[in-house]
Amino acid sequence: MTSPADASSPFRDVRDELETLTTEAFRPELARIDQLPTLEIAKIMNGEDATVPTAVAAQLPRIAAAIDAIADRMARGGRLVYAGAGTAGRLGVLDASECPPTFNTDPSEVVGLIAGGPDATVNSIEGAEDSKELAAEDLGSLGITANDTVVGVSASGRTPYAIGAVEHAHALGALTIGLSCNADSALAAAADHGIEVVVGPELLTGSTRLKAGTAQKLVLNMLSTITMIRLGKTYGNLMVDVRASNDKLRARSRRIVALATGAPDDQIEAALSAADGETKNAILVILADVDAATAARLLTEANGHLRAALQAALASG
Repeated sequence: MTSPADASSPFRDVRDELETLTTEAFRPELARIDQLPTLEIAKIMNGEDATVPTAVAAQLPRIAAAIDAIADRMARGGRLVYAGAGTAGRLGVLDASECPPTFNTDPSEVVGLIAGGPDATVNSIEGAEDSKELAAEDLGSLGITANDTVVGVSASGRTPYAIGAVEHAHALGALTIGLSCNADSALAAAADHGIEVVVGPELLTGSTRLKAGTAQKLVLNMLSTITMIRLGKTYGNLMVDVRASNDKLRARSRRIVALATGAPDDQIEAALSAADGETKNAILVILADVDAATAARLLTEANGHLRAALQAALASG
């Protein structure tokens, strides 16, 4: 029974709430892990990590439904916005920042918001995650519309910033997704699509940068990657919208054109030159035997889907 002294201790309500969360559970069998050989600790940690994909697999129907809803909104010009605090926020920022070079998206199309702003990616911003109002302000600066999707990310599923983001976006008619690592979370309940990847207690009690962080990264990979596949940003499993902004990516774009077309190097270089370096356009120039202007028109008419543009070109030819 809780004594009067316990009831008045600092942050008792939050402490009691944390006691109910799977991600915060204490594992007595690991209480002496610091006394084990390094290799044994590594084996235990690796075994813990191996359980994460199974937990993600249990949520695949929910993840797929969320992706279809995201793609539908983005096809109408909407944006994908991640909102989280701490590790969850950093993972959202990371996923968003990788979309422009991978899929040639505009930086405004996939956005990562972290409680406390950009400084919070490398420093802890005290108190930022506790504010629903801060989330509303951050989303307000983006001018969220009904075509947008907001994904609240929180391992605990109780973080006010993530819940506030979802609630504010929902009130504006945007699609909302709640990604957490505890069952029956407030975050999932507040969202149109609740995804709860329950990975169990962590190796280090409450350190949700471990299994929970890995689970969130896997799900965010799916949300962005499969959405981009649905939007025609790939041709088969080739990243045909890659932005060739450095030597490695310029070499990759040439390899992609080669894999898609089987053309010799001189033809690839000529097609890329005519298409101003756009990989997708160059592939269409070669496969459909059209000029660069026609390739650009066909892609526009096909909403950027290379396969559909190619079919249209071959049908008309």
